[in-house]
Amino acid sequence: MKNRVFHRRAFLKCTAGAALGATSLPYVITSSALGKSGSVAPSSRVTVGCIGLGNQGSSLMRGFLGKPDVQIVAVCDVHSTKRQGAREVIERHYAQSRSSGDYRGCSPYNDFRDMVCRSDIDAVTVAPPDHWHVPISLAAVRAGKDIYLEKPIGVSLGQAWALREALGRYGTVFQFGTQQRSDARFRQACQLVRNGRLGRLHTINVWSPSSNSGGSTTPTPVPPELDYEMWLGPAPSAPYTKDRCSNVNPYFASASKIWPFIRDYCIGWIAGWGVHPLDIALWGADKELRGIVEVEGKGVFPTAGACDTATNWNVALNYPESGVKIDFRGTGGSSGPAPAEWRRRYAKAGGHGTVFEGTEGWIHVRREHIDAHPKSLLQSQVSSDEIQLYDSNDHIRNFLDCVKTRARTISDIDAAVRVDTVCHLSDIATRLELRLTWDPKRERFANNRTANRLLVRAMRSPWHL
Repeated sequence: MKNRVFHRRAFLKCTAGAALGATSLPYVITSSALGKSGSVAPSSRVTVGCIGLGNQGSSLMRGFLGKPDVQIVAVCDVHSTKRQGAREVIERHYAQSRSSGDYRGCSPYNDFRDMVCRSDIDAVTVAPPDHWHVPISLAAVRAGKDIYLEKPIGVSLGQAWALREALGRYGTVFQFGTQQRSDARFRQACQLVRNGRLGRLHTINVWSPSSNSGGSTTPTPVPPELDYEMWLGPAPSAPYTKDRCSNVNPYFASASKIWPFIRDYCIGWIAGWGVHPLDIALWGADKELRGIVEVEGKGVFPTAGACDTATNWNVALNYPESGVKIDFRGTGGSSGPAPAEWRRRYAKAGGHGTVFEGTEGWIHVRREHIDAHPKSLLQSQVSSDEIQLYDSNDHIRNFLDCVKTRARTISDIDAAVRVDTVCHLSDIATRLELRLTWDPKRERFANNRTANRLLVRAMRSPWHL
């Protein structure tokens, strides 16, 4: 791939920042090894660096590794065991296609700034803990990289807005990790809703797994393989505890991996998981959900331990201009079932899902399942002169194709900010337990300074956006 213009000012900032945390010189891959001629890569090749190598980041890395037109040339994680393990996986993969059976072309990094400054990288995956999403993405954007970002965007709407502005300024190709849009079931459901098959839409029921509670608050020594200060980064300073982060930098939760439920690093699964079914709600009911929003909610929050994000929630988002209401609930646990009343009403209502209800019936969609009442709704064909949604059957492939063509991805920044907004409105409503009115044009709450103050979050010095 041919890199876009790398502005001199961005280059100077990048190299200066990288010098602060450089631990080693990058492994230099010859141009012939990547099929390059000078600084220009073949049109079919996208060189990628992977930042954040926990469960989610490693899964994403393997997804890119399986694409024949991708060359992963660098990995980055503040856990040495994770980055070295990822490097070994990548080099074993590429070694299989070499006559020598050997390959040494993937460089490991502790500091993302060292990686994004490399001019031979076209795109990066960004999958560290949430508080790092936007700072890392902004550095990559300013260094001329395209970005595949795991959800949610960040820990505040202010961060989402900053990223949106930067992406527009630099012309970056951006894909958000709401991969359900690249699943035919979700596209079918949303197209049927968009084209009026449910009659007048009035309710959207949405549910997702909730956050965990607990977590040790007892300080313990930092493991030698972890750069804990870099792990904290822009988050508030805090003593290391065995549950705060682990030597595998996890994304998904278990009893000993709870950073996704500590507010310093995230806002919990009201965004981390809720973003998926909410994104489908917004994709299916596009114009009905673009006006003023009245939001209120209640949440259950831990009273002890390190976790402090909602372990359950019940949020109502009313759109008075269209008369549509979103009922957004947590399941009461990280792997709990749907609320009981919805399990009785909708077949196979598991731990997450989206249901569109209208005057002519309903459609329930979740991963690996779609259902409707009446069932004949699913036999309805959408003609070529009706609304046709963006068609993708592979989220990573869609991103790579757009890197090459500079086209808009299926989960672009506008869609990402829109769904992140609903997640943050829901979180703020549960914390304040007030009825709030949101103006999407001004991106502000009406007449509530307390709520508006929660739209931004300070960062620990010297980090800034």
